[in-house]
Parts: sequence; C-alpha cells; structure tokens
Amino acid sequence: MEETNRIIAEIRSDGNDNDNESVISSNDTYTLGPKILNWDGSRQKWLQEHRGFPSHVNGRPRILLVTGSQPSPCNNPIGDHYLLKSIKNKIDYCRVHNIEIVYNMAHLDKELAGYWTKLPLIRALMLSHPEVEWMWWMDSDAFFTDMFFEIPILKYDRYNMVVHGYPSLLFKEKSWIALNTGSFLLRNCQWSLNLLDSWAPMGPKGRVRDEGWKILTAKLKGRPAFEADDQSALIYLLISRKHEWMDKVFLENSYYLHGYWVGLVDRYEEYIERNHPGLGDERWPFVTHFVGCKPCGGYGDYSLDRCLQSMERAFNFADNQLLKSYGFSHRGLLSPNVKRIRNETRLLKHKNFNAQGQCV
Repeated sequence: MEETNRIIAEIRSDGNDNDNESVISSNDTYTLGPKILNWDGSRQKWLQEHRGFPSHVNGRPRILLVTGSQPSPCNNPIGDHYLLKSIKNKIDYCRVHNIEIVYNMAHLDKELAGYWTKLPLIRALMLSHPEVEWMWWMDSDAFFTDMFFEIPILKYDRYNMVVHGYPSLLFKEKSWIALNTGSFLLRNCQWSLNLLDSWAPMGPKGRVRDEGWKILTAKLKGRPAFEADDQSALIYLLISRKHEWMDKVFLENSYYLHGYWVGLVDRYEEYIERNHPGLGDERWPFVTHFVGCKPCGGYGDYSLDRCLQSMERAFNFADNQLLKSYGFSHRGLLSPNVKRIRNETRLLKHKNFNAQGQCV
C-alpha cells in the first residue's frame, strides 16, 4: 500500500517534467497554433485521394466521439472507478450506433488545462482525421442514458455547430447557462477552425484567465466570480459577434444533448414505467450530465455521496437497456449486481449447441 501511494504521489508531482513553459502575457493574443487556411479545400483533396476513408458511410456522416480525463490519478480513488464507468457507457453507446471514439488523457497544451483542454484536442483531431465529418465532444461527467436514441444528424446539414441551448436565454437574458459545452458537435471544416481560434484567447491559465472572468461575469447574467471558462467564453463570443457566427450554430433543445442531472436521476423509475428508450427528450433523457459534481476530487457544488449515488443510478439505468437484450438486469439502480430476467438460451439458433452452451 505504501509503495502504491508513493507511485501515485510521484505521478501527481509531475517531477520529470523539465519543459520550459512560456508565460502568456495579458497583452498577448493566445493562439492554438499556426493559422490554418483553406482547410476545406485541403480536406476535400485528401478525401478524393483516399477513397477508402469516406466522410460519409451508408448515407450518414462519420462521427468521432471525443472525451477524456486528467492524466494523473484522481485525488479520490472512487473517482477513477466512475471514470471507468463513464467511458464504458460511452463505448457501449458508440458500439450500438457505429460511432468511433477517442479517449484522451494528455494535456496537448499546458496553457489550456481544465475546462479548456477540449479546444486544442478537437483541433488536433480535426486536422489528423480529415475522414471524420463531425467531432462530438462529451465531458467525462456526462452519461448516455438513452442508449437507443440516435442524433438526427441529417437535420444539421446546413450547420457547423450543434449545442444544447435556448435562443431566448442567449440573446434576451444573456444568461451564463444559455447553452452547455459539456456535449456538442462541431463539423470538421474551416469555419470550425476559425471558431476555435476565436474561442481560445481567454483560455490560457494564469493572468489571462483570471482577468477574463471579470468581462464574462460583467456581461453574462447570473455568472459567479470565477476564472474564465470555455462555456461562458463561447456564450460571450456568440452574443458579441452574433452576425459572424450564429448562422451556422444550431441551438438544440428538442432532446437532451445535455440534461442537467438534478431532477432527472430521481425519475428514472418513472421513465421506465411510462415510456421507452429511443425518445431522448424529457420522457427519456438522452444525456444525463453531472454538472457541479467533482467525483475525481476538489470542490463540488453537491455532496460526494449524492453525486456518486446519482452517477451509479445513471450508469445502471443505461446499462439495463443493453443487458435486457441478454436477459439480465441490475438488481436495482444502485446495485452493481445483475439478475437474470429471462432465459435467453431459447433464442439459440445453431443446431449444434444445446441449452448449456455445449457443442453436440
């Protein structure tokens, strides 16, 4: 145990990192990298030269789900267990819907840690995967809870960004919760690269991020006083430069691309009784997002016990939808143990196997 703790402490200390880190001045404009021009043309040329990697398969655009977590172990060991459950949940959903997935644990840009780490990652994946039409970011604290709902991706043909949000909250109230960047889609195109470039400047840690919150808190209704975050920065960008960006942004609220967990997790039994998966909306939420929970460690808005129990319910609620096809179910939404709900051996079609799974 002592040896394990020593190794974990050494990993957390980052003691072998000898990189010379540059300090971003508040007078500098931060960039994600060299300016990319004519990406649409370059990408189209690549697709023409690599016919084996089409951007559309069976009439539907190729989607890459992108998620991740910090490179070091959680401060609270139980947090790593729920990160594992979170990635299993996402892998299961992607398997059902033929979606590729990337799980990242590296800080590609040390200036953009925390909330902001998704921006350089999405940009790097766009440039290295021209065959992917849509990048779908999803936070590690968000769970799929409707495993059979499929995003109506063709609905967004004329848009480049899809994010859960409400126009009235965004432009009338200028609310800091008008949209949520815990789950959003971004098309692989020049427009998106330009958006990322415009989105990133408030992100560098230190003085830039500390100064940025003053602007965001002054401009966005209800925003607390804390360092600049990616969600507030995007809201501010869309409000202040509406005519430049909003024509290509779809604010989705017909289903739960993001569903705030409070008010959802305690109703799962009701959903089971009254409805069925595949709806994705208030009748059976597509995504349950644990905003305000910090299971990996650190300060959270809710008690750790409440968050962990709610995450367990969300995971098992989703897992049951898949286990059902095998004839199993969790013993309860708070139980990791499963029970048989029917005998699936009657479905065996192969004449050379008996009910015990033995070859005869």
